[in-house]
Amino acid sequence: MLSYSVFPNENSTQWVTFIHGAGGSSSIWFRQIRAFKEEFNVLLVDLRGHGNSKITSKDNAKQEYTFAFITNDIVQVLQHLHIKKSHFIGISLGTILIRDLAERHPQLVETMVLGGAVLKLNIRSKLLMGFGNVFKSVVPYILLYKLFAFIIMPKKNHKESRLLFVKEAKKLYQKEFLKWYKLTAQLNPILRFFRLNETNIPTLYVMGEQDHLFLPSIKKVISGHANAQLHVIKNCGHVVNVEHPVEFNNEVISFLRAQK
Repeated sequence: MLSYSVFPNENSTQWVTFIHGAGGSSSIWFRQIRAFKEEFNVLLVDLRGHGNSKITSKDNAKQEYTFAFITNDIVQVLQHLHIKKSHFIGISLGTILIRDLAERHPQLVETMVLGGAVLKLNIRSKLLMGFGNVFKSVVPYILLYKLFAFIIMPKKNHKESRLLFVKEAKKLYQKEFLKWYKLTAQLNPILRFFRLNETNIPTLYVMGEQDHLFLPSIKKVISGHANAQLHVIKNCGHVVNVEHPVEFNNEVISFLRAQK
């Protein structure tokens, strides 16, 4: 089972589950815990091979990763904790996992908050994925990750986010990185499905004004989604919860309160 942390609130029956992105860990939510645990029960998970979720079983080590397989890891934690329904907050790849969870297990998802969301790969991001695919087996993964982090978060005010994700990515192993990277081959069809098929679950997208790879497609797609709304944070890049935590926390908590 995945490693997880729980911050209970005896005065609330509502849960908020945080899902980090590729190469990160639950530690990226350190600026959210205090604000959210005042009103909700909080669950943080480390995705397979990330943070404290180490892979030890030989069978699991040989397992090919799919979005369904990774999503099921999250479901197992919810079942273990007897959580029947939760709000879900994700960043980057975590938003794809949450959206996939909403398709496969909609009864578990109260609302979705998708920060630095990915709904479409533009030409630049496709080239980046292609470059990584060519060199992933011959170049140390941490060098590729540093390159990806710089391209996605290039500005000076993105530096803290870059350094945080690179620091967490160092905890991965080369084989684990390669298994996660293979998921990129599944991105285009699953993202196309998400763009064309809206859920009935209330959804808030929180994007940085400077998220040049992903914000344009979010604006276009959600204009036709009745259950989705968008909040754009000025002077902010991809990792909105780290760069502007106060605005992120206030906006998300206000959104969750409105759903009660």
